Amino acid sequence: QVQLVESGGGLVQAGASLRLSCAASGGTFSRKAAGWFRQAPGKEREFVATIRSSGSTYYADAVKGRFTISRDNATTTVYLQMNSLKPEDTAVYYCARGMGPYSHSSYVGYDYWGQGPQVPVSS
Repeated sequence: QVQLVESGGGLVQAGASLRLSCAASGGTFSRKAAGWFRQAPGKEREFVATIRSSGSTYYADAVKGRFTISRDNATTTVYLQMNSLKPEDTAVYYCARGMGPYSHSSYVGYDYWGQGPQVPVSS
């Protein structure tokens, strides 16, 4: 059984930085893409960033230049470094494992999900 355990969420002020971690266990990781999504109150889940098994990365326009996704296959962990946080970044953030090596910006391309830590950003 694949498990994704996230950590690093919490209340921050606008302009601050935060790093989320997602530790994967119980299944294949290095040959799969991984992604981060978020869901703000009253809104649908939206794509944030994704990283292929090759290491190529893709970002939503809203976070491009501020967020960085990375992975460590040795520890089967995916990270999301978030800089210059804005109040509109407030959301529950979910990591997910891709079904294959290639990235998707749609949630249908992912088969396992983390529990989703909250990241409130105060103004």
